[in-house]
Amino acid sequence: MPCALTQSYTLDCRDSIGGIKEVWFAAHEDIATWTGSNGAYTAVTMDAGKYFWKYELVKESSNFAEAVNTNVQNGTVFYAQTLEIILNKLQVNTRNEILLLAKNRLVALVKDNNDKIWVLGYANGLDLTGGGSGTGTAFGDRNGYTLTFTGNEKELGALFTGTPPVSA
Repeated sequence: MPCALTQSYTLDCRDSIGGIKEVWFAAHEDIATWTGSNGAYTAVTMDAGKYFWKYELVKESSNFAEAVNTNVQNGTVFYAQTLEIILNKLQVNTRNEILLLAKNRLVALVKDNNDKIWVLGYANGLDLTGGGSGTGTAFGDRNGYTLTFTGNEKELGALFTGTPPVSA
């Protein structure tokens, strides 16, 4: 059978926590090559002068999820990736960067609270498809942005164990 199962799953220690702490974005077209295989990448090479850009996130405010989508009758399966990030404080420079994020097909490296980095949008890219900005009402309300990025991939997001190439 070409899709034979290869392993079992056993319960592990309860030492994993939810949430993400930072994300790096790059334009999908700026990536030259990935190094690695079988769901894990050790390096990414960018086109000359291109980088990933780091976004630090407020704790317990942002997340990513992947939904399995299958159609038994058509014999298809794909994975819908959703990344939602919160950026506090309405600012002109953040506004201007959001305009650029919305115009690009992106790849995201997402660092979770277990210090694992996951690749989203590897083959087909992510798009900024929703979100908004607001001031809130009360003094304790958020003043800032909520951004939702989505994409569809042939496989679940891969683990990235290298160092993201970031701008200085």
